Amino acid sequence: MLTTHRLSQLDVLEAESIQIIREVAAEFERPVLLFSGGKDSVVLLRLAIKAFRPAPIPFPVLHVDTGHNFREVLEFRDRMTAELGIRLIVASVQDSIDRGRAREETGRRASRNRLQTVTLLDVIEERGFDAAFGGARRDEEKARAKERVVSFRDEFGQWDPKNQRPELWNLFNARIRRGEHVRVFPLSNWTELDVWSYLRRESLELPAIYFAHRRTVFERDGLLLDDNPYTDRQDDEPAFLATVRFRTVGDASCTGAIESAAATVDEVIEEIKVTRVTERGQTRADDRVSEAAMEDRKREGYF
Repeated sequence: MLTTHRLSQLDVLEAESIQIIREVAAEFERPVLLFSGGKDSVVLLRLAIKAFRPAPIPFPVLHVDTGHNFREVLEFRDRMTAELGIRLIVASVQDSIDRGRAREETGRRASRNRLQTVTLLDVIEERGFDAAFGGARRDEEKARAKERVVSFRDEFGQWDPKNQRPELWNLFNARIRRGEHVRVFPLSNWTELDVWSYLRRESLELPAIYFAHRRTVFERDGLLLDDNPYTDRQDDEPAFLATVRFRTVGDASCTGAIESAAATVDEVIEEIKVTRVTERGQTRADDRVSEAAMEDRKREGYF
């Protein structure tokens, strides 16, 4: 009797991502995995571990630290990489500012988020990385929806959305010249719901700010921002206590929270099922600068 075995949606996504990670590790000399401690990078790191176990992952992880990140996320990043015995490289935006490579923004809406591009490109060049794995997904933002799984960057680290390599039948072009590199997005076909469902299935830990908690926040441009020195709250922006959680984590100056009572993974999943706005569209001030804000940053070499 013939029997059929059907893979679940998560099994299919996991297999595709692991195949991408293995192929890139085989094709390139010096890959690196971008790891911030956020939910997508936690899933990406888990997939990399699965791709090579029982051997350790054959590349380091890299975090571009703006100096304005959430303390809880940095503590989680350090603890997780230490427990897994993974080599962590931290590239500092503050160092880029001190060396004159980047200029600090000023004003009420100042952020170091865009300055990460300079720091990222510098560390890629200095350490000779030729492939950088990232946790970006196509459902996050329209510019990311345009991008290939293996996305070419020229000798200046720039991305041209009108000149991308075809990826028919999941065949990837790994050819680059000296000084060029690629960004690799194994989670391209995942959704936010897929990520949270995988986190539940794999029992993966996350920073506590992803779950409902009491926090002092204030409203700016329709976002609930954390009341901290980096957000530079003004007198006309009163602070108040609210029960919130973060759908995404990044620079604290431009990453907003949402009011939520979802305190467990299951509750977050139920909340996401009825959400009609992407996490970046709802909570990231840096994506509201213009209609093409993300694409403009990506052209310059952003994640």
